[in-house]
Amino acid sequence: MKRLITLFAAMVLLLPLQAAKKAKTVQQSDREYWCSLAYKMAQPVLENMAKGELQKNMKTEFSPSFDNRDRSVVYMETFGRLMAGIVPWLTLPDDGTPEGQQRKQLREWALQSYKNAVDPASPDYLCWGKAGQNLVDAAYIAESFLRGWDTFWVPLDEVTKQRYIKEFQKLRKIDPPYTNWYLFSSTIESLIAKATDRKEYDEFRVNITIRKVEEWYMGDGWYADGPVFAFDYYSSYVFHAMYLETLQAMVDAKVNSRLDYQKYYDRALKRAQKFAIILERFISPEGTFPVIGRSIPYRTAAMQTLALIAWYQKLPAELSNGQVRAALTKVHHRMFDFQQNFNDAGYLTIGFCGSQPEVADWYTNNGSLYLTSLSFMPLGLPADHPFWTDAPQPWTQVKAWGGQSFPKDHRWADDIHTRDKW
Repeated sequence: MKRLITLFAAMVLLLPLQAAKKAKTVQQSDREYWCSLAYKMAQPVLENMAKGELQKNMKTEFSPSFDNRDRSVVYMETFGRLMAGIVPWLTLPDDGTPEGQQRKQLREWALQSYKNAVDPASPDYLCWGKAGQNLVDAAYIAESFLRGWDTFWVPLDEVTKQRYIKEFQKLRKIDPPYTNWYLFSSTIESLIAKATDRKEYDEFRVNITIRKVEEWYMGDGWYADGPVFAFDYYSSYVFHAMYLETLQAMVDAKVNSRLDYQKYYDRALKRAQKFAIILERFISPEGTFPVIGRSIPYRTAAMQTLALIAWYQKLPAELSNGQVRAALTKVHHRMFDFQQNFNDAGYLTIGFCGSQPEVADWYTNNGSLYLTSLSFMPLGLPADHPFWTDAPQPWTQVKAWGGQSFPKDHRWADDIHTRDKW
């Protein structure tokens, strides 16, 4: 009896704490939570880089098996990958809200950081051309420009624009491995096509990538990472997003080649919608998802395709705004609320959910991990968009494991066929 009374007393003492925690959670909307997390991730990087002090102040970390490449690649990885994820959010117009003030500050820092990245006189001039890895992260910088064209590319001064074009073109000396790396080349070249009115890009690098990606398509939204299929998240980390963006940039640039870029885009979009369905079904009722394949320290970047299709406002009929927001919010809470994912200087640590350096690959540093920002892309939808205002709804696994009705899954076959125009 005494033991029961003690246990009951302990439970009573815990109730106010639990109530306070619950109240604190209730006060913060889903969007406010996403914004606070995105700002926490971006602020140390952009504030320092805008002042030319990122390379001076960033607390870096490298895989225990890190290879012998130039370690300064960490800064390009940090900046390029972060911007690819948060640019959609920063393109929203200014307003007087606390969120709007944060966006404005980050945008101002980002614009100066873009300039510093290619200014040889800046302490934060990035390590262009020092390692093959530069092709990867230059592509994420190019991708960020494609995602925020009017906000981040157009306002740059002509000197900075020309510096980017020249740095991008110098990377042609890098021979990409026969994998997803082809898309890094095509993303950069399609950006050049759009930025130079088709004058200075390499059409072959774009078209050979498109042909290879088509060869590597496995069906049901999955791409093989080169000639051999690997069960990992590279379909989400790279393939769907950069393939769609390459094709869209070629359409925007009004390039006329053998390939009908619009038809390829329409087909690729349907594949991405199917993969978004798969990713949503991967999310458990607890907000976890399968830890599979290499590069798992990229954390929530595994959800990029789902986030991208939500930002595009192209969710298939099987997915509602309310269920996708609820599912991704649960993932973010599960990933970032319970473990220490940031070091004492505010930068991401190597790991999946917490500090777990043993899961790093030989190419991993803590700059690599900023790919996790790719899951924030729906922040590019304004606060009054249904993605944010619709009531939260149970996602597929919640319904399935809770005895509720849920839609059956089925194979999606291509129904758009492409032929060379001549």
